[in-house]
Amino acid sequence: QVQLVESGGGLVQPGGSLRLSCAASGFTLDDYAIGWFRQAPGKERTFVSGVNWSGGSTYYADSVKGRFTISRDNAKNTVYLQMNSLGPEDTAVYYCAAVRDVGRAIATMPRRYDYWGQGTQVTVSS
Repeated sequence: QVQLVESGGGLVQPGGSLRLSCAASGFTLDDYAIGWFRQAPGKERTFVSGVNWSGGSTYYADSVKGRFTISRDNAKNTVYLQMNSLGPEDTAVYYCAAVRDVGRAIATMPRRYDYWGQGTQVTVSS
């Protein structure tokens, strides 16, 4: 059974950090590009960051560039999202998603992805 499971969310104060994990089971991640998306209440799901199969290519939304870092450990079948300098605007449910990597640019549209996790809540508040 193909499954993605996010973890690492929680409540953090403004300026704080969190590291999200996206663990895969039922398939090997090293054939897939991974994207992180987030969705705040009443808003559309939006792209946050993505990484190609090897980790050699990454891409970030302007809103998180310089604060978030995506990485992957294919040996552990896991992708990470390190989030620093968090602000209230980062509050959302964060999802990871996978699409088979065929050498194209990292996809930013949710419909391009085939597999999704259930999401993990990130709340930034004092």
